Amino acid sequence: MKTLRLWALSAAAALLAAIGVTVASPAAHAAIACSVTYAKAWENGGSFGANITINNLGDPVSPWTLRFTWPGSQQVGQGWSGNWTQSGQNVTVTAPSWAQSLGTGASVTVGFNGTYSGANPNPTAFTLNGVSCGGTPSPSPTPTRTPTPTPTPSPSPSPSPSPSPSPTPGNARAVVAAMQPGWNLGNSLDATGNGETSWGNPQITPQLLDNIRAQGFNSIRIPVTWGQYQGGAPSYTINATHMNRVKEVVDWALADGFYVMLNIHHDSWQWIQNMPGDRANVLARYNAIWTQIAATFRNSSAKLLFESVNEPTFTGSSGDAQNATLLHELNTSFRTIVRQSGGNNATRLLVLPTLHTSADQARLDELVSTFTAVNDPNLVATVHFYGYWPFSVNVAGGTRFDATVQQDLTGVFDRAYNAFVARGIPVIIGEYGLLGFDRHTGTVQQGEKLKFFEFLGHYARQRQITTMLWDNGQHFGRTSFQWADAELFAQIKSSWTTRSGTASSDQVFNARSSAITGKTLTLNLNGTSFTGIRQGSTDLVRGTDYTVSGDQLTFTASALTRLTGSRAYGVNATLSARFSQGVPWRITILTYDPPVVQNATGTTNSFAVPTTFRGDQLATMEAKYANGTNAGPHNWTSFKEFDVAFAPNYSAGSITLRPAFFAEVNDNARVTLTLHFWSGTTVTYYVTKSGTTVTGTTS
Repeated sequence: MKTLRLWALSAAAALLAAIGVTVASPAAHAAIACSVTYAKAWENGGSFGANITINNLGDPVSPWTLRFTWPGSQQVGQGWSGNWTQSGQNVTVTAPSWAQSLGTGASVTVGFNGTYSGANPNPTAFTLNGVSCGGTPSPSPTPTRTPTPTPTPSPSPSPSPSPSPSPTPGNARAVVAAMQPGWNLGNSLDATGNGETSWGNPQITPQLLDNIRAQGFNSIRIPVTWGQYQGGAPSYTINATHMNRVKEVVDWALADGFYVMLNIHHDSWQWIQNMPGDRANVLARYNAIWTQIAATFRNSSAKLLFESVNEPTFTGSSGDAQNATLLHELNTSFRTIVRQSGGNNATRLLVLPTLHTSADQARLDELVSTFTAVNDPNLVATVHFYGYWPFSVNVAGGTRFDATVQQDLTGVFDRAYNAFVARGIPVIIGEYGLLGFDRHTGTVQQGEKLKFFEFLGHYARQRQITTMLWDNGQHFGRTSFQWADAELFAQIKSSWTTRSGTASSDQVFNARSSAITGKTLTLNLNGTSFTGIRQGSTDLVRGTDYTVSGDQLTFTASALTRLTGSRAYGVNATLSARFSQGVPWRITILTYDPPVVQNATGTTNSFAVPTTFRGDQLATMEAKYANGTNAGPHNWTSFKEFDVAFAPNYSAGSITLRPAFFAEVNDNARVTLTLHFWSGTTVTYYVTKSGTTVTGTTS
């Protein structure tokens, strides 16, 4: 991509010269003035992350250098959006190669993850190119601005949910920015069974699309599986009824004002994956689909985008090199067919995925090569994101939105940004969510889940990436038009435009068997300021009911005693921590005692541990043999997968051990289960499988 970037810079300079604008070096006497905002993004007992926004209030600066000094023991670990170095307590951030310039009125946000010991106070003094930030610019002897040849890729907020007017078609970056936020109409037209209702969703209606639009979504991805509706070779004709139904739904969405992304979906793993061993037939069938789609929609609105293929994968290939070659062939063939079909397809935005829609660097580099080869300004890159896998499905102890989960997210978004957005190529995360949602949204604990989505929306804005929520019917009711988890959607929607304060937990546990003492949570301010605690419409009294010291929120023993009342097991009170912006953070006050389990017998297909939860909630479960080795599925970890190996049933008073767990447990080998609860309590239980019989004991 280096050659293309040099060409772009030269072309920009030539254009500026042609219209009489002098391209000059930074003025020797430029007036530098700036302001800086430092905001912690997260903090977790010795580790933390922060974002620093530099606002240029003076003349253009190129290249820029930010410096500051830590007031404590902080050490920068991983940094992004700049080149980070630290000497003693002094930190220097220099401009990256792809964002050297900081124009007048422009801003850039850099960020890092780091460590500290003791206190973690914020730095208070910053300099930009040696000039202290915080002042106003003095008159410049040379008011003429130095133009920047390429757009400065500094993060900026995404457009509001209802941009008006629409960007000019052909401006790929502006169009993709206007598509934020997006939603997937999953498990309907992409169903591989007999019709769009075969996977359990009702028939799509105009009212569904109207209601999704009313939620604030600007774009809709319509996945479609085509293979079962195709005739045979050589024409591979698509059934007219199916094509007409797809067009009907697309037309409804366009009429509602949506940007629409239409694709080839589950065909990717049904037959396209066979391309290594059947290249000619797969390519012919693929080309036939796009030839027919292109003809059907050639005159449709420019707000319709085509996506070449969903999550492309290949079986039986010789490795990465062949995979890259095959995907390049699909993507370029798709583009050629659409462009040559004429009409609005000549300039329609086309979306190209990486292999597996992965954001691994090698996969991004492969797609960059395709973009370089075709040199088409109306192309968009796409990847998918379902979070750090152990957290996404709750396995291997991944119960919390911790530094590892956050770094995985920032790594994906940063790589996509650097590979594409910084080069002027827009990026759409065509699907995002958590993989555990495919079962139900309770696989990941509520507060940890909310922190994940709060940060995801924020960082997508920072990296100027458009996101499309995957919804296969588990989120927005297709006939009720209600959110299954209204609190989750409130957090997602808020993240489109601002940040919200959160905390280290959304639960405060008080043991009924002991005296109530004060309890402390760590606030994650995320650039907000804390304003208070409320129960219903009543404000708690600061200093009496709670205290705040820095980011430490402490509930007093007297307040917790009042809130717990008769100390019944479970939730006694619900509070909301309120901040200067965003949505409040719900905090539940719970009474518990250590859960009690009982002996039981059953079968490998039906076994449950009788459990009196006594107000507590199950977080995860470990399984080990007597010799200390790991038992059950995923034997590389002792922590089993939530709702796959085990699942709590609070209403029934039991913890079910799934057949999938026993399928990978040795016969006649005693397994020690350690049940981890959110209060911090652990309970030990033992199970032995003998054939299909299972015996469970407490000792």
